[in-house]
Formats: sequence, structure tokens, C-alpha cells
Amino acid sequence: MEGDQVEKMVLTKDGRKTAVDKECVGKENKSVESKVYMDYNATTPMAPEVIQTVTEAMHEAWGNPSSSYTAGRKAKEIINEARESLARMVGGRPQDIIFTSGGTEANNLVIHTALRHFRESRVLGQDGPGEDHKRAAGATPHFITSNVEHDSVRLPLEHLVKEHMAEATFVPVSKITGQVEVDDTIAAIRPTTCLVSIMLANNETGVIMPISELSQRIQILNQNRMALGLPRILMHTDAAQMIGKGQVNGQDLGVDYLTIVGHKFYAPRIGALYVRGPGVTSPLHPMLFGGGQERNFRPGTENTPMIAGLGKASFGKQRLHFNSQFPGAKRLCNTCNFSIWGPGLQGRMVLSHCKTLLASVGAACHSEKGDQPSSILLSCGIPYEVAQNALRLSVGRDTTKEDVDIIVEDLKQSVAQLEQNRVT
Repeated sequence: MEGDQVEKMVLTKDGRKTAVDKECVGKENKSVESKVYMDYNATTPMAPEVIQTVTEAMHEAWGNPSSSYTAGRKAKEIINEARESLARMVGGRPQDIIFTSGGTEANNLVIHTALRHFRESRVLGQDGPGEDHKRAAGATPHFITSNVEHDSVRLPLEHLVKEHMAEATFVPVSKITGQVEVDDTIAAIRPTTCLVSIMLANNETGVIMPISELSQRIQILNQNRMALGLPRILMHTDAAQMIGKGQVNGQDLGVDYLTIVGHKFYAPRIGALYVRGPGVTSPLHPMLFGGGQERNFRPGTENTPMIAGLGKASFGKQRLHFNSQFPGAKRLCNTCNFSIWGPGLQGRMVLSHCKTLLASVGAACHSEKGDQPSSILLSCGIPYEVAQNALRLSVGRDTTKEDVDIIVEDLKQSVAQLEQNRVT
């Protein structure tokens, strides 16, 4: 039957999607096995646009980023753009991003830094006040983490303990919530504690940890510790599993360090470390020494194509700015107000190029204001350049999931058309 010979998307043995006739599956085409991949927490395939970006960088930006000729300058430009894109994705500044080989290196770099910082703080503050300070001055640095961390946190700490270079407390997660309890973590702090490292989301259970609340408690403790001459407690979270699945903002989380892993969100197998003010607000000590790349924090000639791919994957994650996410506030479940970052993407322009979507940029009674952004958004603290790109979508009882999927694709084609028109 003609109707039976429709195409079906299947995964080949190498993990790629391909279209085959249903009739062929399991019959003529024995080489194609129908599989469903559901191990995205382990790794994700690179997105098509990421593959294209990596390929273009290999062709056009093969030069050494430290060189002054065209290919080198192009490589440097691509790296800078990727750094800016990654910074926006995690709510930081470009200078807060340090590229690494992956999450394992980033996590080890944080632990190495905390160890060095403790030693330097101990030397610089040997004459500090209080008995607690005297105990810390001659003691071994203490680390706190959970008992469900990735091996790239757990094993380095176990190694330091084995070598008598550090002490570590592995706080057990609650058997009720699966979370690391904030009170349990705070109770484990000692005068010698130098780092608390708790993952943002667990890779096996999917449980999200209370990092923001924990950071706030540690910040208060640090103020008291400073008065006593005790070393500052640094705060780190491994966000490998959260990025690409939920919003991640280092400033909102209140952490000093945040680990980024590209292959968890459709980017290449490369990573980065967000550091809140590296070397200024938060310490950062290199593990490697060499040519001075990454401001000497992580030397080694940059892997331009992989960095380009990481930047491309992060670009899509931070293009959307949700205008109605206010901490502690409840809102209507059917209403979404968001802006799409980029020049020439004012809300009205995006809607005018949509083929299916019927929506608005704000209240219907204010529709005569033209391209002026919503005064309500401005009053809520949304920046002008963000507010003018705002779109307001509100669903009703007849809206289906299929409707949502359709308008998402419609918005994508509208933005693509506007950006193409801008280039040409």
C-alpha cells in the first residue's frame, strides 16, 4: 500500500538519524537498526549548526589565535565571540570564562585553586586574632562535598586525603528528598574549611540541589570568618547536567566557580569554568604553565574549532530572555513573556514575519504605541533593549502541545528570515 511506505526516522549504528521506508525496516534494509537513544545525560550528539560552525572554523580560522595574520586574527575573534556567548548563558562577563579541555579539568582546577588559596591565606594571616584562627593556621585544609558527586570531584579529594594533603567531608544526601541538605552542609564546616563543592543537578537521579540557599548561608559565614581571621570558604557547583535543561546563572546561584561541559548540551567535548572575577573576586591558580593563553590561568594553544562549537551551542541557550521570572513571585500558568536577543528582532518585526503565530507584544489596549517597549516591562526593571524585543504568548484551554511545537518552529523561521535579510 502506498500509505504504508511513509518515511520513519531511525538511528543507525553510528548514532546518526536517517530516513527509511517503514517497509524496509527489519526487511530489505537489515543494516539499519531501529533504536531510540535515551542516554542524553551521558552525552549528546552535536547539533547540526554546531557541526557546521566547527567545520567552518577548521577551514577559516586554522591560524594560531596569538598570531597577527588574518587566519590568526579570525581565530581570536571566534574565541572572543564564543567567550561572550558562554558568559551570557551563565550570567557572567566574558572575562569570567576560562576554556578547559572538559569538566574533569575544570573541577580539578577548582580543587587545586582552593588548596593553594588556603595555604596562601594561612601564610598571609598567621597573626590573625582568635583561637579558631590559630587552629586553622597550622592545620590541613578541609573540603566539603556530597556523597553523590561526579568522580572528577570525588576522586581528587580522596587522593588528597590519602596523601595527607587535605581532609574531606562527604555529606550524605537526604533519603527523603535526594538533596544535599543545607543545614547538614553548614554543620560540617570547620575553621579549616576552604571549599564547598556541590553539583547543581545529579546525573543519575536528576535531583536539583539547593545551591543558591547554600551560597547565601556561606556568604554570611564568610563575613564572620573574616572578622576572626579564618580563611574564606569558596563555593563551587558542577553544572554539567543542568545546562541545556534549565536556567543557570552564576550570579543568582552566588557561586565562585561553575563548571560547564559542552557535550552535555549538543556542543563538542570541551569545557569551561565560570569564575566570578578570576584572580580578583575569586582566586584562580593555574595547574599548567606555558604560553600564557587564557590570561595564564589555563595556558596552551586554544582549540579554536571546539571553542567555536561550544560558543554556538551556548548561543541558542541564552538568546531567550524570560521577562517574567521574578524570585519568589507566582504568576499565571498560561502566560509567557520573553525576548529574543539580537538586533532587528523587535517583537513586532518577529510577529510580522510569522506565518502561523497570532500573538502580541503586550496588552492589546496599548497596541497603538508602535515600537515603544512596554512601560510595564520597563517598570519591572527589564532593560530597554530587551523590552523592545518582547513577545507575550498566552495559551488557553484549546491550545495543544502540537500547537506549541508549531509556533516554536514558526518563531525560528521568522528569526532566521529577519537575520538573513539583515545580512543581505
